[in-house]
Amino acid sequence: MSEYDGKQFVGIDLHRKRSVIVRQTDSGEQLAVARIVNDPASLALQLEKAGEHPEVVLEATYGWYSAADTLQAAGATVHLAHLLGVRGFRYRRVKNDVRDARDLLRMNRLPEAWIAPPATRELRELVRYRAKLVALRSGLKAQVHSVLAKAGVLIPVSDLFGVEGRERLTQVPLGVAYAQRVMSLLELIDVLDAHEGRFFDRIAAELRGHPGYRAIQELPGSAPPWRRCSSRRSVTCTGSPPPVTCVRGRA
Repeated sequence: MSEYDGKQFVGIDLHRKRSVIVRQTDSGEQLAVARIVNDPASLALQLEKAGEHPEVVLEATYGWYSAADTLQAAGATVHLAHLLGVRGFRYRRVKNDVRDARDLLRMNRLPEAWIAPPATRELRELVRYRAKLVALRSGLKAQVHSVLAKAGVLIPVSDLFGVEGRERLTQVPLGVAYAQRVMSLLELIDVLDAHEGRFFDRIAAELRGHPGYRAIQELPGSAPPWRRCSSRRSVTCTGSPPPVTCVRGRA
């Protein structure tokens, strides 16, 4: 059906290195299937075969940012299929997510996810990566507690990794292996502190004027940006209000 000149619906199955592109008519008849290496030029070339302003559906999965930007720049109307919604579409005996999504799009039943603009995606990247750093740091802290528990040591401080807690850690008699592990863990925690602080500052700068962000800072346990410190040891924080001495204590 190469002579077909009506509106086309396109389903894209994204993978890490290659993707499958399926084009069909508005009645569901398949026009072509193409397998491409993932790069913007190959994707744009395939989209040209779908005519003007095709309806394109792809799943919110690996690599969709670049694909969605390329498709929109080429004039396509892009729909981002919500993974859970499409996988709940189970009337077929054989499951095929791309075909399901394409058919749901034609029937105006596609469960869509929001295509965030590039600026929002970048902000999400900062927030998600900081969350990863915090999770890694929390895991390291848990290991320190585990080592102390093996040695039967309990240090009665509210923050083991604050100034007082670290001073007491240096006075705890541990076996050589345990002491070396604790020292290594504390060094790694300090490294993650520095990286997490860098991303905290960047996020705070990006969202400084956002009312939702400012509201979150008022919640118990969420210190406003000016109360942040650049080190876990006692330091002087700068900013407004006037400088104060504080200790970082975020998990």
